[in-house]
Amino acid sequence: MKGLKKQRRIQIIALAAVALTLSTALIGYAMRDGINFFRSPSQVIAEPPAPTETFRIGGLVEEGSIIRGQGETVTFRVTDTNATVQVNFTGVLPDLFAENAGMVGTGRLVDGVFVASDILAKHDESYMPKEVVDALKEQGVYQDPNG
Repeated sequence: MKGLKKQRRIQIIALAAVALTLSTALIGYAMRDGINFFRSPSQVIAEPPAPTETFRIGGLVEEGSIIRGQGETVTFRVTDTNATVQVNFTGVLPDLFAENAGMVGTGRLVDGVFVASDILAKHDESYMPKEVVDALKEQGVYQDPNG
């Protein structure tokens, strides 16, 4: 009788371990495309990601760089004041998208040009995405608008 209970416990523990391993693998598989790492333009230039890798880039929209093409196509440059990356975006830009404003884009680097699938802009005059602030602080050029 004791041997049967012990064998049953071992089977339950083994089944639980297999279920835990399987669920962890499924979660990792489901999230493989949902994790987008943030990079500043300097990081993109120093270590270009693979063309298949989706990531986020952020910085300031360089002054005088916005070129509106046919339809909804827009080309501009994003900078962290140390390096600049060309960005191509087809779609509707946020209302607050402007030169010298903070932005974060999601997309891929294709032949040295960041092809964005999504663009986010600052919310108000003092807001800038945390990743952009951190990248600018790292470059030593961030100035807090609140003093």
